Amino acid sequence: QVQLVESGGGLVQAGDSLRLSCAASGRTFSTDAMGWFRQAPGKEREFVAAIRRIGGSSFYAVSVKGRFTISRDNAKSTLYLQMNSLKPEDTAVYYCAAGSGIWSSQGYNYWGQGTQVTVSS
Repeated sequence: QVQLVESGGGLVQAGDSLRLSCAASGRTFSTDAMGWFRQAPGKEREFVAAIRRIGGSSFYAVSVKGRFTISRDNAKSTLYLQMNSLKPEDTAVYYCAAGSGIWSSQGYNYWGQGTQVTVSS
């Protein structure tokens, strides 16, 4: 089992920055990748970014590429999402996930409880 706890969400203005953290515990070595997804009200959960445990290759949704940066500290078992130049359309609940997939939520076995990010215009 893997436990994931997100933190760092909040209310910011458009153009501001925010960093999300995800503390992982348990059998984290059993997962190949960790990622961030988000879900806005009335919309489906969508992929934001992911990073491989080995090698550190990263992947981004087109909508956030160039503005968001995913990183991980394996020694601290913590995943990060640095979000810059935030836009109102980035408003959503952000979820941390761990598993063997990259792009699809179906490839992730473990999920955090989510953290709310609200960007005002």
